[in-house]
Amino acid sequence: MSAKLSNTPLVKVSGLVKYFEVYSKGVLTKKKTGVVHAVDNVSFEINRGETLSLVGESGCGKTTTAKVMLYLEEPTSGKVIFDGLSVFDVMRNGKASEKTRIRRGMQLVFQNPYSSLDPRMTVYDILTEPFAIHGHLPKSEWKSKVVELLKTVGLEPYHAERYPHEFSGGQRQRIAIARALAMEPQLIVADEPVSSLDVSIRAQVLNLMMKLQEEKGVSYLYISHDLSSVRQISHKVAVMYLGEIVETAPTDELFEKPLHPYTQALLSAIPIPDPVKKVERIILPGEVPSPINPPSACRFHPRCPYAQQICKEVKPAMEDAGNGHLVACHFWRKFA
Repeated sequence: MSAKLSNTPLVKVSGLVKYFEVYSKGVLTKKKTGVVHAVDNVSFEINRGETLSLVGESGCGKTTTAKVMLYLEEPTSGKVIFDGLSVFDVMRNGKASEKTRIRRGMQLVFQNPYSSLDPRMTVYDILTEPFAIHGHLPKSEWKSKVVELLKTVGLEPYHAERYPHEFSGGQRQRIAIARALAMEPQLIVADEPVSSLDVSIRAQVLNLMMKLQEEKGVSYLYISHDLSSVRQISHKVAVMYLGEIVETAPTDELFEKPLHPYTQALLSAIPIPDPVKKVERIILPGEVPSPINPPSACRFHPRCPYAQQICKEVKPAMEDAGNGHLVACHFWRKFA
């Protein structure tokens, strides 16, 4: 992990909420029929030079959390502090210089490298578009900067004149990372950056991200459901279920001693490369409830093998289990 890891928060997310209203459309009118609880009271911190992974089943709110944090979606409520700036206040009413600082400081690497790069633009155009928008780099320095960015992500200078369709998936994701690095950001949000890549290519991209963190001190919010890659790249892990964070801990602590039943079920699904060793899978009953009508109190109680009456009536508080391990479960002590 990064030698530049510090205990200074770069990003602090507090009580983040995002609801989407659902309407039924009539011939002349539309009527509000419900609210999707996509993100509900999510809080976490990312230190400088640190990687926080956000994990959970598809549809649990990981990507929405990232979009709201970056102000790509309007939040319902909550607060995000980035490098001392209140992101929502600045983006709504702040100075242009402060908005630029936030946009340059937080960059996003999308999940699918086949759709996140414009097929009509060369790599040179893709990498210089941020310079044209922000105007912070003289045009005379663009070419040398593009060469530097390509070398940083393991590509060659001649690749600058090629188009995205001429590259493999792994190479395209390297280009996407280079584009994010063009702004010299402090935080990169990587939304499942290796999920569409072959296994061998995944390792290359993850190693590249870790190398960049070591050299540049960049922080990552790494979103994934691939727990093997999460363990490789993360300093801390936050587990989401149905819009809420149910457990947060340092990576080794979480993998070795999961305290929430949902986390235990997730970890039991990790494939082990040993045909002899048998792992007891935890199969959760039922389906993930609808975020339009989430269960009362503990949202996991309809599928939890340890649920009791209190789980249906009292929402569990996020408790400190020691060693930086936080968990929202009434019965976590039986697993400690």
